[in-house]
Amino acid sequence: MPELPEISLFKDYLNATSLNKKITAIEFLHTGSLQSPKEEFIKAFKGKKFKNGIRLGKYLLIETTGDKALVMHFGMTGKIEYYKNQDPPKYSRVVFSFEDNDHLAYLSQRKLGKLFIAEGLEDFRESQELGKDALELTEKEFLELLEDKTGSIKGVLTDQHVLAGIGNLYSDEMLYQSKIHPKTKTNAISEKDKKQLFKQMKKVLEKAIEKEGVREDFPNSYLIKHRKGGKDCPACKGKIKQIKVSGRSTYFCPSCQKEEK
Repeated sequence: MPELPEISLFKDYLNATSLNKKITAIEFLHTGSLQSPKEEFIKAFKGKKFKNGIRLGKYLLIETTGDKALVMHFGMTGKIEYYKNQDPPKYSRVVFSFEDNDHLAYLSQRKLGKLFIAEGLEDFRESQELGKDALELTEKEFLELLEDKTGSIKGVLTDQHVLAGIGNLYSDEMLYQSKIHPKTKTNAISEKDKKQLFKQMKKVLEKAIEKEGVREDFPNSYLIKHRKGGKDCPACKGKIKQIKVSGRSTYFCPSCQKEEK
């Protein structure tokens, strides 16, 4: 599933291709993603222009010249694609056509994505009960969020109501870099280790944006390049193990990330 770094890349892609062009038509090839009737999407966005893309965790919010914003969630396999002089790309679900005859397609292969109409960023965040974007958090805010949590740290990091944008892949990475076992109870983690986790959270997400999410381009010291049960840990002689934490497949090194008893 696209996580915060991928949404950041989608945001930059949208801002580089699709802003300040009048939307002349909206084609609905599949309406299952729409969280409002298609007539409301037409009313809200046809004749308007996209002004700016904003990342909110795993969501991409697009401000327009109208009084509504478009919000995209990409499910497991979604993305956007800008194109011209061709048929819509495979798995296109909604296509926005511009006055210059170029197009922006919202793709969702497994049809798990969602499109919303919103009043604005804060209104949408509150309506979905989303936490603050993980890269927008200060250390103080991060520590306050963890202060009263008693569940596993993996579960807390991936809870979009606590902080927005972190999923399975990058939560495993930041816990590995912090040497924290994913099952560790959040209230059992020292303040020193929580501060280290905050630093690694920022570092991992920024590295993922820098590498555009391409796993092969990450440093060899990252778990992401060895994320398979039985593979050698890049930091020690241990073997990577797969377990379930909070219902999610989780990868870690039992030697580097000791479980507290």
